[in-house]
Amino acid sequence: MRGLGCAFLCLLATAAAPAQAGPSRDAPNTLTARERAQGWRLLFDGRDLMGWRSYRGGAPTPAWSVRDGTLMLTANSGKMSGNDLVTADTYGTFELALDWKVAPGANSGVLYLARNVPQTRNIYETGLEMQILDDIGHPDGKIPSHRAGSLYDMTVPPPGAAHPAGSWNHARLLVEPGHIRQWLNGVLTADVSFGDDAWRKRVAASKFATMPLFGTFDSGVIGLQDHGGSVAFRNIKIRRIVK
Repeated sequence: MRGLGCAFLCLLATAAAPAQAGPSRDAPNTLTARERAQGWRLLFDGRDLMGWRSYRGGAPTPAWSVRDGTLMLTANSGKMSGNDLVTADTYGTFELALDWKVAPGANSGVLYLARNVPQTRNIYETGLEMQILDDIGHPDGKIPSHRAGSLYDMTVPPPGAAHPAGSWNHARLLVEPGHIRQWLNGVLTADVSFGDDAWRKRVAASKFATMPLFGTFDSGVIGLQDHGGSVAFRNIKIRRIVK
């Protein structure tokens, strides 16, 4: 896994697009009056890591930092460390929007409905993952259900949904009772039932079949994965859905 080069650091300082399905000229890491009225709130204000913690407890590790209005993981080991960043709060039914960018060859993910319980060691043993990946530069790009935007190892995103490494991507995630949908750059990349027999069959056919608590919780933390590759986030916004 290649490290974070100078060109990638420079790209991280570019102007941000807001966390909506389409482009906007609004300032990064802010909410519009309409978003506030719709119940959106920021999970990242562009200044600090308030509201975030390490999955294994305590403060975020030094690998996670804030630079020029972006939340960055500066890692280049190419290996998962378990030092994932998670929200202090838990969420059940919600809509999440964010922008992400990976360095060449990097891998990461947005995990959700995850719990840190005694029977597990890693966040992916409970939480679902919206994949973040350099589809061209990482070996997982050769596996259709591991490509960027997928519900990892469960759905196959349409070809060309992801932008290249070093470019910003916009992700949207909608968790409703019994239903999960994901979008990448406005393209629907996952649309599945959740918690029913069809879901259990989907899990049984995946690499998570040996993890008994995977995808069994109806609420949990939201996590940003440390997979040992450099990744940046901005415009992380969420709204709870009450039904």
